Amino acid sequence: MEINSFVLLGYAVIWTIFYWFLSQYIAELSRKKWTTWVQSEESDDVLVEALQAVIEEIEIRMHDKLQQFQDSFFGSVGAMTKKAKDLDPMNNVRKAAKDGDWMSLMVEYAANKAGLGAIMGKQAPNTSEKEGVTSPKTPQTTNYLIDYLNK
Repeated sequence: MEINSFVLLGYAVIWTIFYWFLSQYIAELSRKKWTTWVQSEESDDVLVEALQAVIEEIEIRMHDKLQQFQDSFFGSVGAMTKKAKDLDPMNNVRKAAKDGDWMSLMVEYAANKAGLGAIMGKQAPNTSEKEGVTSPKTPQTTNYLIDYLNK
């Protein structure tokens, strides 16, 4: 028996159409079966177990991102707090009162009253290599002034 080219082409077309319909039907059945299984309660444990590595990776990445955010946030808050403390004009007055440096205390107080407290630079007490701070300290008066200025 000899098969001519038209018959062979006809068989190929018929098998192609049959295969296409069959694959579509199988795909539709698979999709319905998969959807039904995924919506059932028995799939929850299986899916969680299968995706456990993905869940752990997400947790690790979220922890890293949170840590980076915390470091960045608290670092910037700390820097802003330090800058805010440096801008407080009463800091120099408190420091001068604590050191017992009456001259610096008066200069700082006058500058603060005149509105120049934020403009004036920090004044370091006079020091020498052998003696340390040269301004006298009076603890009772200094403590009284510190308590008064902190109010």
